Amino acid sequence: MDALVMAGQLILALSIIVTLHEFGHFIAARAFGIRVEKFFLFFDAWGVKLFSFKKGDTEYGIGWLPLGGYVKIAGMIDESMDKEALKLPPKEYEFRSKPAWQRLIVMLGGVIMNFILGIVILAFVTVHYEKHYLPLDSIDNGIYAYELAQKIGFKTGDKIIAVNGKKINRFDDLMSQSNLMSGADVTVMRNGKKEIVEIPNDFYKKFVKKGSRPLFITADNFSFAIDSVVANSSADKGGLKKGDSVIRINDNKISSFGDFRNTISNNKGKTLDMQIIRQSDTLLLDIAVDSTGIIGIAANTPPYHFKDYSIAMGLKYGWNDGIDILVANAKGFGKILSGKEKATDSLQGPIGIATIYGSVWNWRRFWFLTAMISLVLAFMNLLPVPALDGGHVVFLTYEAITRRKLSDKFMERAQTVGMVILLALMVFVIGNDIWKHILN
Repeated sequence: MDALVMAGQLILALSIIVTLHEFGHFIAARAFGIRVEKFFLFFDAWGVKLFSFKKGDTEYGIGWLPLGGYVKIAGMIDESMDKEALKLPPKEYEFRSKPAWQRLIVMLGGVIMNFILGIVILAFVTVHYEKHYLPLDSIDNGIYAYELAQKIGFKTGDKIIAVNGKKINRFDDLMSQSNLMSGADVTVMRNGKKEIVEIPNDFYKKFVKKGSRPLFITADNFSFAIDSVVANSSADKGGLKKGDSVIRINDNKISSFGDFRNTISNNKGKTLDMQIIRQSDTLLLDIAVDSTGIIGIAANTPPYHFKDYSIAMGLKYGWNDGIDILVANAKGFGKILSGKEKATDSLQGPIGIATIYGSVWNWRRFWFLTAMISLVLAFMNLLPVPALDGGHVVFLTYEAITRRKLSDKFMERAQTVGMVILLALMVFVIGNDIWKHILN
């Protein structure tokens, strides 16, 4: 059942992303009077289709091979390699008959649509699911620096001012992907003086290991009391109750929720002596911590002023987050090309992506990951590889600048080379996914 849920999420996400990508090509082609012969979700390899119908000059359908989709544009050298049609004289409704700038827009249509889709979904997730955000200037007591943050120079109580010299508004922006991918200079106010803390270039590796993100920097620097206790949890069995204030765990003084969380996290699987204040009494309880670092309590609401997202703010931050994802992927791709990162560690195929979606259908996570994949595919499709949109863009840009059209023979050979590259990459990522699955 877990595998079915993961596969179902991946197929639904790809169906949305691919359909809108191809619609971008389709609508641009039709806008310039170019005939589109086929519009398929998934591939109808060897002519096998699950469903199809024809309306006007276009056949719409669903293929059996769920590895993408395509539009077949009349007069264009594409993966169909329809050489016979290209032997005939060009017709006015064909792709090859149109000026280079129109063909360029058609080729960019899919990438633009994926970019718009990613931004819109991120804005939707921001407004509908997150609803509000924590402004950086409302964290009066400064951040709580866990061990990982302390190792690179942060201290509990630091007040974040800027990142790379630029003031940020949301606390979450400090942990943006692009900052973690290539490091950042974080300006903090410490004891009345400005200090610069450098996030190392390889710091992101701490966050890509299997499992949950490690504790780094949070807004946990506030005094707390227990707001609720999960029934039958170790906290419940140990005697903790709503309203209790924890003042010491073993030999560690607890002054903030960060102290509490840090101590619990560092004592997984152990039983702790917990000193608490309940009304006017001081009690000592034995509380067991499970293997994941949880005892089963919720703290009181942090004393911060959160701000609600408006639709306009959602679009603004959806745009910012989308650009951040693109920048992070460009940086990551550069690290692979430069040899700083292994492709086997960084690239994910269908199995790996399905695993990220998880075996529980969480709509917030589904939409966020779908937006991310849409943006990543927009970036990947712009790579100057023949058979990808980016390869066509390079050739058409050359034609527009030089006013010299590349021969059909050259385009056919380039398409063949590109298809070989893409098939080899597909075999690599799927094989890599299987190998990782075996090792795990």
